[in-house]
Amino acid sequence: MTLSVLRTDEAWWLWTPGGAARIATAAATTAELLADRRAVTAAAASTDLVAVDSLRLVSPVTAPCRVVAQMTNFASHVRDSGGDPATVPLTFFRKSSGSLSGPYDDVVRPGHVRLLDYEVEIGLVFGRAMPVGSEITTNTLADYIAGLVVTDDISARDVQLPKTQFYEGKSYPTFTPVGPALVLLDREELDRFTELRLRLWVDGALRQDMTVADMIYPPQQALHALTRFQRMDAGDLLLTGTPGGTALSAPPKPVQLLWSLLPERTKWRVFSRAQARNPKYLHDGAVVEATIGTDDGRIDLGRQRTVVRHAR
Repeated sequence: MTLSVLRTDEAWWLWTPGGAARIATAAATTAELLADRRAVTAAAASTDLVAVDSLRLVSPVTAPCRVVAQMTNFASHVRDSGGDPATVPLTFFRKSSGSLSGPYDDVVRPGHVRLLDYEVEIGLVFGRAMPVGSEITTNTLADYIAGLVVTDDISARDVQLPKTQFYEGKSYPTFTPVGPALVLLDREELDRFTELRLRLWVDGALRQDMTVADMIYPPQQALHALTRFQRMDAGDLLLTGTPGGTALSAPPKPVQLLWSLLPERTKWRVFSRAQARNPKYLHDGAVVEATIGTDDGRIDLGRQRTVVRHAR
């Protein structure tokens, strides 16, 4: 049975069909909350409920923590980027946990950023330590992954691509909205991972809609590779890639060829000028909504809603 955990500044809550029940725990961090599973389970019997809409929810993943992300991990996204899914390696990058924000907080675009993009992703939340060298198999995966969250990997493309590094362009404050819920899954529910569908809308228009069946490297393979060099601890977060439909897409092959012949500085000036005409990038006041769940509704990570505001 899934357990959907919510967080406010003052408390942790269990999302039940009748409302939110306060969890009787002293946990201050996600790691501490996951270690107090008995308190989470006990809250299901509470009759002292409040309306979920009355709560001001914050990210159910607390900072500081490690935030690691898989790069171009959906076949549709690879094709949008002009690549071949059959040749894409399993790679990772880091994001600052200072980028974590709540599921309904504004996304603040820094003044120097012009090309702001969205990427709905499933976040895996670790429930125990995974030291370097851990043995990760399909049978042990559930020992490490406690639950899932909706995340949006907000990206400043005009910072990320010319600098050929991801950390800055994806780590500004509010660039990783998380939640609303941390959905704790048992082993059988985690087995349904490939049935999860990711959707994202901008101003009511559906931009991304794909199931995990499109994923190139599933969690077991990702953790198997990650544990060769990166320790993860309880409460840490792994983003697992986004499907096609982002604002950024590759130009036609002939244009790519001509572009590759330009001097580096000219190349990125032409890129920025061309991308600035793309109406799919996020504008001031844009409403971004994202959901993840199985089509039968048995696993539902909730609906995230953020509004883009330009820094003044």
